[in-house]
Amino acid sequence: MSQITDTILMIRPVHFRMNEQTAVNNYYQKEIDGVSQEKLLKSAQQEFDTFVNKLEAVGIHVIVVEDSKETDTPDAHFPNNWISFHNDGKVAIYPMFAENRRTERREDILDILESKGFTINDVIDYSSAEDENLFLEGTGSLLLDRVHRKAYCALSPRADEELLIEFCEDFEYTPVIFTANQTVNGERLPIYHTNVMMCLGEAFSVICLDTIDDKKERKNVLKHLKQDGKEIIAITEKQVTHFAGNMLQLKGANNTPYLVMSKAAHQSLTKQQIDQIEKHATILSSSLDVIEECGGGSARCMMAEVFLPKK
Repeated sequence: MSQITDTILMIRPVHFRMNEQTAVNNYYQKEIDGVSQEKLLKSAQQEFDTFVNKLEAVGIHVIVVEDSKETDTPDAHFPNNWISFHNDGKVAIYPMFAENRRTERREDILDILESKGFTINDVIDYSSAEDENLFLEGTGSLLLDRVHRKAYCALSPRADEELLIEFCEDFEYTPVIFTANQTVNGERLPIYHTNVMMCLGEAFSVICLDTIDDKKERKNVLKHLKQDGKEIIAITEKQVTHFAGNMLQLKGANNTPYLVMSKAAHQSLTKQQIDQIEKHATILSSSLDVIEECGGGSARCMMAEVFLPKK
């Protein structure tokens, strides 16, 4: 069992804009004034295409699917929130907080993966939890240590504890639960997704411990990471606002490990942090300024890892 894959699914944006429905608890989103809708979309598509080209250039397999023109899905380029793929052929489908994100879920994505030779044995669909206003937004909410079978989760309006436990029972993970906060207008409020403040690699974790206000919870998270031999690479809350927690380790050609992040995240890192990361992986970064500013998510959110077995 591997923690990292060489294959990802990415959805090319067609309706990109700032999603007013997610902005209520994603405090990283901003309106870009004075820029037409058309120009915004064009910029986002350019960032997307450049990013895909960089990934493919190092041997990472990217399955690109164009977003549907029929739906109003401004966040479709963040597929990791609604679907996850597992090495036993299981697929999980997740309940989404924003109503206009629920139409991102597409059955044809499974057909596309099967047509590319992947095996799907079972689909576990949690989306009916939306009827009770309960949400668990995929690997945005869940940071999966696939080797040690642990699911790290910062509870928030988009990550419900009961659903997390249900997922862990179905997929045989041990939950590691905590709350991660950020300061918004002088108030400590929950960070909307775990993967904004934390990244799990094969032998390291990039994490903003300062967001875990409860000392016991912080100690527990550290205990689990250290127990599993992860080197802790600590980042600051300011770096989190530059999406320095929103990274993903992938395998390129010849099993070369890469840590994928945005240019803003890369530029926010100190020399010491870069040295720590480069012991484990080569940094691959790409400019995602418009996607980060309007979408309030970054590189990690754009990639749904494919761990499914091949036929």
